[in-house]
Amino acid sequence: MSEELPKRLDPKAIEGPLYAAWEAAGYFHVPASAVDRSAGESPYVIVIPPPNVTAVLHMGHGLNNTIQDVLIRWQRMTGRPTLWVPGTDHAGIATQNVVERQLKSEGLTRDDLGREAFVERVWTFVRDTEQRILGQLRAIGSSCDWTRTRFTLDEGLSRAVRTVFVELFERGLIYRGEYIINWCPRCLTALSNEEAEGEEVEGALYHLRYPLAAEAAESARLAAEAGAAAIVRLDDGRWALTVSTTRPETMLGDTAVAVHSGDERYRALVGAQVELPLTGRTIPIVADSAVDPEFGTGMVKVTPAHDLSDFEIAQRTGAELLNVMTPDAHLNELVPAAFQGLDRFEARTAVIEAFKAQGLFAGSEVHRHSVPHCYRCHTVVEPRLSEQWFVRMKPLAEPALQASRDGTVTFTPEHWQRVYEHWMENIRDWCISRQLWWGHRIPAWYCDDCDGTTVSVETPDACRHCGGARLSQDADVLDTWFSSWLWPFSTLGWPDDTEDLRAFYPGSTLVTGPDILFFWVARMIMAGYAFLGETPFRSVYLNGIVRDRQGRKLSKSLGNGIDPLEVVDLFGADALRFTLINSAAVGTDIYLDHEDLEASFAPGRNFANKVWNAGRFALMNLGEDPVRPVEDVAADLEGADRWILSRLQGAAAGITREMERYRLKEVADQAYHFFWGDLADWYLELVKPRLRADADPANREAARATLVHVLDGALRLLHPLVPFVTEALWARLPRPQGRPTPPALIVAPWPAPEEAWADEDAEQRFGELQELVVTVRSLRKEYGVPEGQPVPVRVAGERAAAMVDGAHREGAALARLGGIAELSEAPGAGVGASAVLHNGVEVFVPLEGLIDLDRERERLQAEIERLRAQHRQTAAKLDNASFVERAPAEVVAREREKAARFHDQAETLELKLRALTTS
Repeated sequence: MSEELPKRLDPKAIEGPLYAAWEAAGYFHVPASAVDRSAGESPYVIVIPPPNVTAVLHMGHGLNNTIQDVLIRWQRMTGRPTLWVPGTDHAGIATQNVVERQLKSEGLTRDDLGREAFVERVWTFVRDTEQRILGQLRAIGSSCDWTRTRFTLDEGLSRAVRTVFVELFERGLIYRGEYIINWCPRCLTALSNEEAEGEEVEGALYHLRYPLAAEAAESARLAAEAGAAAIVRLDDGRWALTVSTTRPETMLGDTAVAVHSGDERYRALVGAQVELPLTGRTIPIVADSAVDPEFGTGMVKVTPAHDLSDFEIAQRTGAELLNVMTPDAHLNELVPAAFQGLDRFEARTAVIEAFKAQGLFAGSEVHRHSVPHCYRCHTVVEPRLSEQWFVRMKPLAEPALQASRDGTVTFTPEHWQRVYEHWMENIRDWCISRQLWWGHRIPAWYCDDCDGTTVSVETPDACRHCGGARLSQDADVLDTWFSSWLWPFSTLGWPDDTEDLRAFYPGSTLVTGPDILFFWVARMIMAGYAFLGETPFRSVYLNGIVRDRQGRKLSKSLGNGIDPLEVVDLFGADALRFTLINSAAVGTDIYLDHEDLEASFAPGRNFANKVWNAGRFALMNLGEDPVRPVEDVAADLEGADRWILSRLQGAAAGITREMERYRLKEVADQAYHFFWGDLADWYLELVKPRLRADADPANREAARATLVHVLDGALRLLHPLVPFVTEALWARLPRPQGRPTPPALIVAPWPAPEEAWADEDAEQRFGELQELVVTVRSLRKEYGVPEGQPVPVRVAGERAAAMVDGAHREGAALARLGGIAELSEAPGAGVGASAVLHNGVEVFVPLEGLIDLDRERERLQAEIERLRAQHRQTAAKLDNASFVERAPAEVVAREREKAARFHDQAETLELKLRALTTS
């Protein structure tokens, strides 16, 4: 009952027990048997972006999962079968890195343990981290169906991965080949193009001179005469060409120099031999249309084993492939002894110095360009020739691209649709093999008898080509995203034809961050079409990024991270959720102060407290008597009752509309203003006298029925945002007689707009009275009228009589809110404060006898003189031509703004002073 509610909201006392009760009651679970797709029933399904098991959740997860839970709770209340599938991702590279760092602190490496023991060590780490992650999701109120929790290395999901690999291989869409890939020298593994994140850096463009062979002298002379500025004569008389590069160390692996096939400057040199400095080798000049004649000198060094463009040039021109780097980016035995063993950046310096010593260095210039970095450890990625497994993406991308173009899949914010389509149109093959021990082992076996490859879902007993039994499995694992691109259907039991798959696929909405649009979102859509013939979801909502006040993404490495559990512990889950949603405008990032959590989460904490206090007050004043349905007391409703009922149905319509559009900040805004403003600050204040036991019985019943109806609707609308405080209050709310009672708010029907209660006239009349009260409050404060001193108020204008009549009908409560002693229709006269309302009504508050007029006039006169003096001083500075000409433009603009402000403030106070002069 109401007396059981503590005076202050204690989130710790209510959140844990409520969550446990929801879970125990099975409210998060929906059986597949409850869904009949054949009958047109459409469940609402979200699959969680599975958090990596590398560490506990951060505030970005807090935002993302709060958004998902808001949508899930809303849809559950609309009556749709609603499923939120939870789970975690094994995160191959990241997780292996974490465990290897742990081993390093113990003086060990993975090789010391061996593959099997190392993998078991990772499993130990993962089991602990996974449980902590799932606990965090529960703590913030995530209403997932925990009976369907999945992990990307679960046996069922692993079988789905192997099945997909085999199917794509048999379709000719998976192949193994030697190709230039992105290689992380720190993680010692291949990366996909999307995992090699470009970062703008300020580097240098170096110009190196390669001497031409003696027999090419005449061709060099002709090229120089044709305007080839890259062709020069050295001090010793030899001809040389100049190439430009940002990575001089790779010149040790050059096997050609290339020019554009249509570049007339160098036509005579094509086919000539060039001495490759420092190596004792000669290399040819080749022509290829891929060369940009405007870049640098128009001549480019070709290092096919260390650059994708160069590799492709070599495929067309027959240039040799020469890999001069070790996996950890040191120069290997194929380079001169002086450079062997050097780190790539050490080698860069050494090569430049060697070129200088031989008089072959032609200088350098600052060059800002994008350099790929590993998305996990941020090491500079090295292009590397390597034999890897690839997926042919063009055929898979076509239906997924069409789904975006025809509106089958939509994106919020909309601009991400163009980004998605651009990537799909220019998609490249996906390198899916990783040189790791943790992950899905590639299901390919190599035969020692015939060198054949057997690809199989199950471990084969014999080679499919020769029947030999000497097989060894590929040592690599699959890219983490190769398992997570199957997540929407592998979690439902695919490749088996399960009840869950039939009931819940395809899903409805995907909520994730834009940073994995290509890693994950696009690939899931491709997989959905490739293996089930349709998109896995219809809507993609891409939430913003959580940043600190400096605009930096929150991260532990920067020391600006915020642990969601710390916020829950301090202020409660409702405070966390409302703060995040109230900041989550579509297409914008969220900014929080990691050094001041009190200030950052004050909006949510204050709102949760307001809901608690207002709800507690209402429950205490409703009494224990049965409450009648509001429809039964319609004849006894007052203007304020009809106003709040109309405002409720408007809020229900508006909040539902914004939910459907994924405008969740607007949802929070409307919910906040309705509950805090309309219900708590206005209606509860007005209805207080009518709730007393000695009030007129019919009037009291009308007030009680209205308050119960409106509070019930408000708590339902707020529940997806702040589920704990609303559930705790709703459980104690009296139920109207004869109405069905849901067992809990979490499964109570979502409020539908009730057109019967829409009342524009009531909203207009009451809105005018609200503005009057607010205006009188403002005037009282502006002129220093003591708070306890009621004031007479006069109104004049076309709507004045109606306002006076309406105020009298509302009785003493409205007058009390504005401190109005008497409201009358009369023009203002004498000394007083005045204002004009939006409807044109003039408001006048007589001030004689309420304040010390002489003292106020003296204060205003002194303030006016101070402002006029400041204005004169600033104007004089602006009249000084020397100041205006020499001072920075922003300083001059600031002075002009100050002058205008001083003038406007003085004019305003002049008007106030005249109002205090007896007419």
